[in-house]
Amino acid sequence: MSLRIYGNRQLKTLPGKETRPTVARVREAVFNIWQGTITECSWLDLCTGTGSMGAEALCRGASLVVGIEKSRRACSVIKENWQQFANDEQKFKILQGDLLSQLEKLKGQQFSRIYFDPPYASGLYQPVLEKISVNQILEPEGEIAVEHSSKDWTSPIISGWSICREKTYGSTGLTFYRNGD
Repeated sequence: MSLRIYGNRQLKTLPGKETRPTVARVREAVFNIWQGTITECSWLDLCTGTGSMGAEALCRGASLVVGIEKSRRACSVIKENWQQFANDEQKFKILQGDLLSQLEKLKGQQFSRIYFDPPYASGLYQPVLEKISVNQILEPEGEIAVEHSSKDWTSPIISGWSICREKTYGSTGLTFYRNGD
């Protein structure tokens, strides 16, 4: 599969269906919504897949991009992709393993933008969002975008967070959270 991001740059992808890249329309929408906030931001990419969202953040000037991905094979591809797009001033790191365990290791770090795109039927939404909240991984003025199926979706309620916007793009939905009730 050929996958292109900001500036018509091509990403490597894994063959088969081990990862599901964020579709271009949704990726573009997220970056349009967060336009003007990516430069110098710290970006956390959960269930990183091909690394397209993190690569896009690097292309748009994020100072730090951290990804968490379960698949070892995908982590190798993500690292290659991010090396291709990062400049000397930008830092990136990919963490391989269980999402909840890796989030625990990030306790004490904060990110201004978080993108969370798990397998839709994984049951990860509530526990991951709660872990981010309890460990205060989202900066006070930060936002998190959660990608999900637009069908049969009920937004998790997270204490201390509010939903600031919800968007639908065909069969894909996005729910944005921020600190504050």
